Amino acid sequence: MKKTDNQMLVIFGASGDLTARKLIPSLFNLYLANQLPENFAVLGVSRSDMSDETFRDRVVYESEYLTKKIKDLGEDKVKGFAEKLYYEDLGDSYETDYGPLRKRVEALKEKHNTSGNIIYYLSTPPTLYETVSQCLSDVGMNTQNNGWKRLIVEKPFGYSLETAQELNKGLHKYFKEHQIYRIDHYLGKETVQNLLVTRFSNSIFEPLWNRNYIQHVEITNAESVGVEKRGGYYDKSGALRDMFQNHLLQLVSLVVMEPPIGADAEEIRNEKVKALKSLRIMTDEQELFDHTIRAQYVASKIDGKDVKGYREEDGVDSNSTTETYAAIKFFVDNWRWHGVPFYVRTAKRMPTKVTEIVIHFKKPHHQIFKGSEMQEMDNKLIIRIQPDEGILIKFGVKVPGQGFKVERANLDFYYSSLAETYVMEAYERLLLDAMQGDATLYARADEVEAAWEFVDPILNYWEKGKDVRMYGYAAGAWGPENADDLIEEEGYWRNPSENLADDPGYCVIC
Repeated sequence: MKKTDNQMLVIFGASGDLTARKLIPSLFNLYLANQLPENFAVLGVSRSDMSDETFRDRVVYESEYLTKKIKDLGEDKVKGFAEKLYYEDLGDSYETDYGPLRKRVEALKEKHNTSGNIIYYLSTPPTLYETVSQCLSDVGMNTQNNGWKRLIVEKPFGYSLETAQELNKGLHKYFKEHQIYRIDHYLGKETVQNLLVTRFSNSIFEPLWNRNYIQHVEITNAESVGVEKRGGYYDKSGALRDMFQNHLLQLVSLVVMEPPIGADAEEIRNEKVKALKSLRIMTDEQELFDHTIRAQYVASKIDGKDVKGYREEDGVDSNSTTETYAAIKFFVDNWRWHGVPFYVRTAKRMPTKVTEIVIHFKKPHHQIFKGSEMQEMDNKLIIRIQPDEGILIKFGVKVPGQGFKVERANLDFYYSSLAETYVMEAYERLLLDAMQGDATLYARADEVEAAWEFVDPILNYWEKGKDVRMYGYAAGAWGPENADDLIEEEGYWRNPSENLADDPGYCVIC
């Protein structure tokens, strides 16, 4: 187990939802598992007027996210954690003199003996990243003379390639790249990390992971909810920016990447950048027309209840052309993947919440056993990211009796079967990694920019191109009617169920 240095975590935007919903519960779980360093403190910082006690009540004692866990614990245990939490009010603006903040940090450093090691977690809008960084720099809180300093920033990291580059330049004025941790909670999921192990530690997969044996690769991210209360934000973002540019291209990079020299963070991140740079950027309008589909969910009924269409959601423009469904077909220009199509889709208001990667293997060159049912018998490796996390292999077996009728069978593994093993939540893993200085699961500047280089031309085409279409799909359906047209010769999308091993089918709930 890696050593975790004594340190302090300073959370900017601590009065926001993320702190109460994800960060504090994750820290509490690390505390219960004895994963926090011996000398540790958390300082919440924002513009809300709160005392230390009020902050502790809000995020621990009265938190709806910790109610069940606290109920079964002794008072001393909970108090031991709560007393590590403090709060500092910045006043009316984040752009202010951080002198008082520095004094508070110094006082807590002395009280808890945190050795001058500090993580700054920016749970704020990206527009404040450079502001906070500059204010920290102005009072010398970014220097590493007396202990290391690290900066964690949330997504979205940029709105386009240009804005991402500006954001990187802004942060690099005050922090060096090795100090900056761009968080993507998808990379904190065990099943995402297991993709690397599945690929590179198993001789039954590693030799087959190329164009000679793989027909196509399919990635689905589906959410059953709509935009909820995020209509105003989502309408300026859309599915491609909200999910594809960051989460899904991270998954793509792990599927595409070459074997790293070793397991060090920089070796893995080097290969991920090379993978993203090898994606074929689409600039031709006909290619973009043929290889991209965007759509919005429209009003429908789900389980007998009326569901609003996207344009009727609060905060959404009634004439909005923001996509809630995005499906992209693309190719990778390197030896390993030449000619292998990748199909990636993400959407709101689908029949179920699910994220999975499907590797479709080629059929044997010489088909001995023929018949209509063989169309469905291609070998698949399905890596389920969420829910029902696990891995499923589909292969053909003979049906007992005369003749050679083939039926598809499953080999499966589920993380839930590891009853003795505690599987960390994504934020737990990512926070602990940052505390230990392990940047493997964090995005590097060039990685973020490489992803935007691929996405920007698609967004520009959807905004300004000729004959660009916005399709509709009933809320609760698997996307627009022409969704399968994208896949053409490869057949159709695998529309998964909530349970990994259930054979999927096309369904419309309306």
